[in-house]
Amino acid sequence: MRRSAPHIREVSQLTLPLPKVIRLDNGLPVYVLDFPEQEILKLEVVYNAGRPAETKRLVARATARMVQEGTRQKSAAVIAELIDFYGGSLSIPTNLDSANFLLFTLHRHAEKLVPVFAELLHEPAFPENELETFKRASARSLAIDLDKEEVLAYRKITELIFGPDHPYGYNSTPADYAALQQADLIRHFERWFTPANCRIFASGRVDHGVRYLLNQYFGQERRDGAALAVSPMAPKYVAQTIPLKHPGSLQTAVKIGRPLFSRRHPDYNGMYVLNTILGGYFGSRLMRNIREKRGYTYNIYSTVDAMLHDGCFYIATEVDNSKVRATIKQIFAEMERLCEEPIPDAELSMVRNYLLGMLLNGLDGPLNISDVIKTLVTEDLPLDAFDGLVHTIRTITPKQLQKLARRYFKTADFSVVTVGK
Repeated sequence: MRRSAPHIREVSQLTLPLPKVIRLDNGLPVYVLDFPEQEILKLEVVYNAGRPAETKRLVARATARMVQEGTRQKSAAVIAELIDFYGGSLSIPTNLDSANFLLFTLHRHAEKLVPVFAELLHEPAFPENELETFKRASARSLAIDLDKEEVLAYRKITELIFGPDHPYGYNSTPADYAALQQADLIRHFERWFTPANCRIFASGRVDHGVRYLLNQYFGQERRDGAALAVSPMAPKYVAQTIPLKHPGSLQTAVKIGRPLFSRRHPDYNGMYVLNTILGGYFGSRLMRNIREKRGYTYNIYSTVDAMLHDGCFYIATEVDNSKVRATIKQIFAEMERLCEEPIPDAELSMVRNYLLGMLLNGLDGPLNISDVIKTLVTEDLPLDAFDGLVHTIRTITPKQLQKLARRYFKTADFSVVTVGK
């Protein structure tokens, strides 16, 4: 039986494999990570067609979700049966900035499923009966969510940070779903789901045959569309404290946040490290103080939430109704301590190893590597931005982190939202 902790070894090699970028006949870029020994194929098609591109609330989400509900030639049931028969998997990850469509298949079945995948994305029917079902189901799901303190707190804090009419700040309502019409989805699709507004990420076994299929079924599309959408500027931010009553709550949800920036900002990498120290992992200062020392909560975390055009920082927890004020006081105390006291070398070393280990895990296999490449490309970052993040994690000093804390952890800059009894 082991009686001592294993020796901690520093992660020495962290190199992001670079994709080969090919262009299909219509100019559509494909980022290829070819691993010939793999039998799986992962295709992710990304359109710049998220909330910043909307002319009507929720039309981006509705259009992306309804793509899978059938084409001009095939019903949703036929498509689902085909994908299932060949052991494939189709998903539509949620993203504020883009519409993402993800297909997993075995390489030997690519010839059967790539044409179906392309048909979904080029010829969706948007059947009205399925749209009505989507609207009813979404409204019911929203009603359930609006009874959750944590959801209400998140909706309010993002509204305060970005503004109630901003693509990142507006909150969906039953009326927004009810207002959606088939013509809205068709208009959004025709404007934004075009080759010029699209990128494909292919990983796994991406041999000549797969590339031929991609060119045959995605490279011949010639529809023109709109230029890349740019999110409007958020209104002037004013920090506020908003207590929302939720009768019968056994706990109070707490969200404390402020505006920040996208991953392209020069301070992003440093804030990535600083956030981890404050509340970004299980051994963080917020966890040690508020969960382990005081027992106020089961979970507390902080996050740097970066979107394509903007970003925010927030802290989230749920606590007993009688511990709300004490919890908020301790949260701000931990931020103030980061402003006033340099981070000890031992703590910073542990966080460096944790973050480098997380990045190493993100490079485990072609499918994970593809996610890293996709994030860099879709957020308009150079591919060597990964190396820049690794360099920051390895070299940032306690003095630099303290300077960042003094810049971004000023109490007066934070809005506080509580939802509870």
